[in-house]
Amino acid sequence: MVHRRLGRTGRHVSPIGFGAFKIGRNQGIKYASAYDLPDEDAVAALLEGVLEIGINLIDTAPAYGLSEERVGRALAARRHEFVLSTKAGELFQDGQSTFDFTSSGIRRSVQRSLRRLRTDFVDLLLIHSDGNDADILERSDAVETLVELRDAGLTKAIGFSGKTVEGARSALVWADAIMVEYHLDDRGHEPVIEEAGAADVGVIVKKGLASGRLAPDVALSFILANPNVASVVIGGLSLGHLRQNVALAAG
Repeated sequence: MVHRRLGRTGRHVSPIGFGAFKIGRNQGIKYASAYDLPDEDAVAALLEGVLEIGINLIDTAPAYGLSEERVGRALAARRHEFVLSTKAGELFQDGQSTFDFTSSGIRRSVQRSLRRLRTDFVDLLLIHSDGNDADILERSDAVETLVELRDAGLTKAIGFSGKTVEGARSALVWADAIMVEYHLDDRGHEPVIEEAGAADVGVIVKKGLASGRLAPDVALSFILANPNVASVVIGGLSLGHLRQNVALAAG
């Protein structure tokens, strides 16, 4: 795969990224089918395989249950080989999500993530919105705190994983990258993606397969035809399916 430039972050990422949700959490899910969490050996084999097939973007979050610590255990020795993205603002524990966008809450979250991931820094730190994008961006200390964490070297780039077009557009003022939902059934963020490209803000697409409702061949060709999209993050527990998606992205 030819890697794509992730805006002004200084990072180049594979057009297919790995979303690490399913290796850590199977409660409170939005997927159509239930699934069992893989054991530690299966997770390690999957993550090693992800890197071997050419995927270099791994996206995780405290809200993904065991995901961060599993990524850390499996890939700490290969940290220099991939671009690591995590989030702050949402925590999932005991079957429930809680949200904290205060400066102290975000700092605690990031320190906890770094310990779990067994690293001194992440490449990208995103605010993990609860859907109230405007409140988070305008009435909390979240953005200012992310800037300070970037200045301190705990993350190389910062951004926003939101729910609304307005939130994504507002984030273009300060973000190095944004994560947005974008697919054939929901093109609402398309103008913002173009604006991000003009502002040299990287774009990562989430839910590009519409949570499994869209065929990968059609869905991925549509998303990756957009020159302003750097990568589309795809989750899953099948290395075979990921390999097929990589092949589709490679043309």
